Amino acid sequence: MAEHNGGCEHIHTHSSAEPIDNHMCHCNVCKTVTGQQMTHVAFFNWADLEVDHPELLNRQPFNKDNPSGALELCTCRVCGTPIMLDDKQRRIRVAVPNLMGYEASFPDAGYHAFYDDTRGYPKPDDGRPVYEGFRPEFKMPQPA
Repeated sequence: MAEHNGGCEHIHTHSSAEPIDNHMCHCNVCKTVTGQQMTHVAFFNWADLEVDHPELLNRQPFNKDNPSGALELCTCRVCGTPIMLDDKQRRIRVAVPNLMGYEASFPDAGYHAFYDDTRGYPKPDDGRPVYEGFRPEFKMPQPA
């Protein structure tokens, strides 16, 4: 059974389930928000990622160019630590393991998503599949 814990000193996230999708994201929104060339992103079914103090979350649009979009970046109201991305439609909750307090043993990403060969950086060659979007078999879950 999986156990994944993240968060900060004030807010803790927990899941006993494995992510439903786990990839290295190359999208421009992730690059802008994290400052990373690629970002390890894990999607959980919305109800599978629990938050112990949701009242301490500050919420802001994840994509500044689409402020009405489904995803909100949730940070700790006390210390500012990023906690998760929360889907207003209650389909997914998203963890960025290296920024959101997850253990080093968090499962590795299985593929590269949203790679764009027109951006001028080399195509990843670490043995994981590389896609222009999500892996073909991934389907967004229904709302919780």
